[in-house]
Amino acid sequence: MLKHTLEQGQGLTDAALDRLLPAATQRPTSIHQAMRHSVFAGGKRLRPILCMEAGRMIAGTLPKGITDLGATLEMLHTYSLIHDDLPALDNDDLRRGRPTCHKVFGEAVAILAGDALQTQAYECLAHLRCPAEARVRIIAEIAHGTGTVEGMIGGQVVDLEAERTRPGLETLEYIHRAKTAALIAASVVSGGIYAGGSEDAIGRLRTFGESIGLAFQIVDDVLDVTQTSEQLGKTAGKDTAAEKVTYPSLFGIDESIKKADDLVDSAAAKLDPFGERAETLKALARFLVERKK
Repeated sequence: MLKHTLEQGQGLTDAALDRLLPAATQRPTSIHQAMRHSVFAGGKRLRPILCMEAGRMIAGTLPKGITDLGATLEMLHTYSLIHDDLPALDNDDLRRGRPTCHKVFGEAVAILAGDALQTQAYECLAHLRCPAEARVRIIAEIAHGTGTVEGMIGGQVVDLEAERTRPGLETLEYIHRAKTAALIAASVVSGGIYAGGSEDAIGRLRTFGESIGLAFQIVDDVLDVTQTSEQLGKTAGKDTAAEKVTYPSLFGIDESIKKADDLVDSAAAKLDPFGERAETLKALARFLVERKK
């Protein structure tokens, strides 16, 4: 069942992305080829799938047009990866098993490709097929999740500033919640808003998303020190090389995994009122901590 959900979600997301992104032959071709290089380099499409399944849980069926919302989340996620991999930030040559955008197209085009994906995402968000009030709320939610105050960019900044400083647990958790969990939470919350969820439902989805987002990043920390670059599709051991504080460095691998498991358990409990309709989201949460890459 979960395998079908993942495969279907990937297919729907890829089809929406192919439709919404400019063609590789569209002038100027270099930027559109760079955008598509990174967007279609693979990836699990977890954020779009979480968004779509949150909408399905609320509505009882997949809401019409929600695949476009999922595609915008993948554009934003990919833009962050392109910029993350640049020499000025994480300086990585490998992403999703392929050369990173700047290694293929150069730094200038890679920077612009990230910028373009962010811009394209908001253009697509402005045309979502849902009531105007929901559309504005979704845009605000996603902008906050990717912004500087407890959002993705803010988390990236604190992460950079914390390198080689041995920060404590409070700073580490802030980095993880902002850099990773905020966009994951925005994904499930925006899906719930799109489907017309009640305030109680949106609140439950927010707590669920924040918890699984933190669990996801804890597992990422563990995989960085337990898997090879070939297994991960990106350079392994980057956190250690950069002298970053991670959950495994503070608590060890076993305790970190237990922390991630506990977060997923508490997240799943928030969805209990939805009964069987929440089973797919709960299974996705468990998948986040049991994955190997």
